[in-house]
Amino acid sequence: MFRKSLQITFALLAITAHLTAQQWGEYTLIPINGSTTVRLRDTASVTYHTWSGLTGTTAYSSYMLPGGVLLRTVDVTNNVFTGGGMSGRVQKVDWNGTLLWDYTYSSSTYCAHHDICGLPNGNVLLIAYELKTSSDASAAGATYNGTLWPDHIIEVQPTGTTTGTIVWEWHLWDHLCQDVNSNAANYVTNTADHPELYDINAVTITSQTKDFWHMNGIDYNPMTDQIVVSAHNTDEFYVIDHSTTTAEAAGHTGGRGGRGGDFLYRWGNPARYGQSGSANFNVLHDAHWVPQDCPNAGYIVALNNKGISTTQSCIDMVNPPVSGFNFSYTPNTAWLPSTYTLRQNCTGGTSNMGNSQQLPNGNMLICLAMSGTIYEINSAGTTLWSYTATGAVSQAFRYSACQLTSPGPAIPTITANGNILTASSATTYQWYVDGVLIPGATGQSHTATQSGAYVVRVTDSDGCWFSYSTLFDFSLITDISSFDQSFRFNVYPNPSNGIVNLSSAVLPGTNFSVQVMDSRGRLVANEKNNLILDLTHLENGVYFMNLYPEIGGVYTERIVISK
Repeated sequence: MFRKSLQITFALLAITAHLTAQQWGEYTLIPINGSTTVRLRDTASVTYHTWSGLTGTTAYSSYMLPGGVLLRTVDVTNNVFTGGGMSGRVQKVDWNGTLLWDYTYSSSTYCAHHDICGLPNGNVLLIAYELKTSSDASAAGATYNGTLWPDHIIEVQPTGTTTGTIVWEWHLWDHLCQDVNSNAANYVTNTADHPELYDINAVTITSQTKDFWHMNGIDYNPMTDQIVVSAHNTDEFYVIDHSTTTAEAAGHTGGRGGRGGDFLYRWGNPARYGQSGSANFNVLHDAHWVPQDCPNAGYIVALNNKGISTTQSCIDMVNPPVSGFNFSYTPNTAWLPSTYTLRQNCTGGTSNMGNSQQLPNGNMLICLAMSGTIYEINSAGTTLWSYTATGAVSQAFRYSACQLTSPGPAIPTITANGNILTASSATTYQWYVDGVLIPGATGQSHTATQSGAYVVRVTDSDGCWFSYSTLFDFSLITDISSFDQSFRFNVYPNPSNGIVNLSSAVLPGTNFSVQVMDSRGRLVANEKNNLILDLTHLENGVYFMNLYPEIGGVYTERIVISK
């Protein structure tokens, strides 16, 4: 949780003593839109560091990565996709201005825009438009007869100075519904019954709003492997599952949430999915989770551009109804809560763009983009620092001095020996299970007391950055003598690289089925009359294989996939 600083978030520093009275961190990143210069300014508003003469002008988002690396979006001319927030290009630039990575995602059929988000593994999430023809729109049940620009998300793995491989993607187009065209594949009898999908006709589309979602913010939660995005034209934010494969992300099943690429949660405007309730946003930007070690960690935050009035913005925080890797929901109602959990009124307004950043000592940095005003307040709302740039600033972020020099800790790995989980070497540790912090679990090893998806968060000796492991699925080892042993079958090899063989004196000549369940009881494989199972698609972890012979009963063996 996880403001985008690459899912390696802020560690608490000694300066957080007397928290409510003083500023946090030393340097604010201020990238002016349309400029080839990016500056870090100290809390006396003096320039501390400058990147000048950059290749391409700043489009929308810029962030600092460990080791003083600048991650930024860059303008690219695209004759098809035009309008606010367009970028088409993302760069990594080192402290001295050397271009480390320069990746373009722009063509006549797609173009990156607005925000980006770095991931713990070094990959980057990009949000982008894709072109759909009027025929595509008609086939999807749209009442608008024209081209559309639906959003999609790609995860890019840098492979060279200018190249990258798309290793995961999600498309809004795969998760639309409508009740107009009964011949279309996405037809439902009542769109209100499907809040997990987006009604393509929920907002009247015109030639000016063919980007009918207009996604403008994206963030990643490394403890649940989920993504949150904000959409300007719908006044909602949405949580989707990143634990899916690309194929699962195009469908409605799979992933830890079990819903494929459908929405796990949406909030902001119940009318968009046919439910009663007040619209909570009036133009929103910058959806993100409050980072760990900040007050209200785990809340989802967004800038409500016209939340107070047409000239005054506010920062709204929502405590979502988390339920494991899903969110609690009562059918045919509005998703809870009914209104914001916390609100911070801004000292002014920005009609568009802008962001906030929640800091470890309870302070908040707020960027009113259109005026270029950036300021820090304490938990009482008192302004501690302010600066006004000469130009629009879509987003601004505060960093501590050591964050600009520390390379950050290596991404930790987890191994299991029985019920003991052990992290790779680091300076500090904090364990989580199913997205929830485990109190007191701060050692390199942790004895698991429940099945679930474990994450360890670590710091290095500098203590400036956090790094998170990937989710480690673990099934608590119990006494398997409780299983029915009257019928035994062998599973080999075990552990297996994914190709599993079955043998039993009883199975030949009989019908049987096999179901493989993961540590949370989800069905991940289902075979009939097959003595060789291909489970190479499964992640490393512990699974339970249930055998159902035609003679009756169910017989279980524990298997381990280790590739």
